[in-house]
Amino acid sequence: MALSPFLVDWATGEVSRALARVADCRLPAAPEGAGWSLGCDVDFLGRLRQHWLEKFDWRAAQALLNRYPQFRVELDGLPIHFVHVRGEGRAPKPLLLTHGWPGSHFEFWEVIETLAFPSRHGGKTADAFDLVIPSLPGYGFSGKPARVMGQRQTAALWNHLMTEVLGYPRYLAQGGDWGAVVTSWLGLDFPQSVAAIHLNMLPFHAPVAPTTDEERQWARRAGRAQQALSGYSVLQTVKPMALALAAADNPLGQAAWIVERFHDWADLRERDFEAVFSLDQLLTNIMIYVMTDSFASAALYYPGVVQDGHTRLPQGVRCQTPTAYSAFQDPLLPPPPRSRAELAYNIVRWREAPFGGHFAAAENPGWFAQDVAAWGAELAL
Repeated sequence: MALSPFLVDWATGEVSRALARVADCRLPAAPEGAGWSLGCDVDFLGRLRQHWLEKFDWRAAQALLNRYPQFRVELDGLPIHFVHVRGEGRAPKPLLLTHGWPGSHFEFWEVIETLAFPSRHGGKTADAFDLVIPSLPGYGFSGKPARVMGQRQTAALWNHLMTEVLGYPRYLAQGGDWGAVVTSWLGLDFPQSVAAIHLNMLPFHAPVAPTTDEERQWARRAGRAQQALSGYSVLQTVKPMALALAAADNPLGQAAWIVERFHDWADLRERDFEAVFSLDQLLTNIMIYVMTDSFASAALYYPGVVQDGHTRLPQGVRCQTPTAYSAFQDPLLPPPPRSRAELAYNIVRWREAPFGGHFAAAENPGWFAQDVAAWGAELAL
């Protein structure tokens, strides 16, 4: 299992072709005053397109994506891309960070320096991590599976990567969105390797009805959020190829689908959308999808959750690996009461973030990095 150093290297001709498609796309009219209420805001998408064509420096984005050492390795016949940053000091703890959809490994860019080199940012060298940040199967610079691949299978690949390829017999793992699902399976299936997990989403749930007023109120709130914001998930789980074909060779259409999620799932209580994510941040993430042709293969990751039997644990099954949870104000998945979480997880640490939504590491990188560092400092491998 030889590691191959990897660099992002977008051909000028391919970028030019993609930008030509962006320029040629005709935007539909939207009802007056619709904004984001009916889907992606057409006015915002028009401004994003103008920025993409006139101001976005794709070469600078490429250089940014090449800032840290990255590799590819073949695992069970599938090329897997990952960033590997060795932290400072004599004994940095290995930490696996897993992204979700419609993000990418780029979600963690703002926390890498702080977690790997804390002394540069007012922290302690002893709190440093070795960071491993893979791209999920079918996402970005990882290979595209020939068949539907689920999150539990991905967890097995990640454990193989950490223990056998990189030589970390014991390690820590963190994730949100699909990353939280993969990380939860790591905690359940590989407790001999995974010392502890840190989540900003709690996907596992026990087959137990709410029993308190707090739990019932949360269940109603979560149900409303799912009804309002999870239509995308039904489509991508049941008919992902319908979306894939509709968006095929349409970079602006793909961008609209992606940025709508970033808008709807971000914590916008006190900040405007563009104060949370810059246009360049959004476009760098979108370019990863466009230039690797991974919009369709990423959508095809969704049926994998059905293949794995969903995330509803059987009666009597619980993730016993010590679990830390950071509660962000996620519009899609409101934080549950701790009593609900403890039915499915061995919760040993619970913190509430002052702000930030679904994309925790990107929305509030300072607090996220401090919380992960404090969690890691409490642990011995």
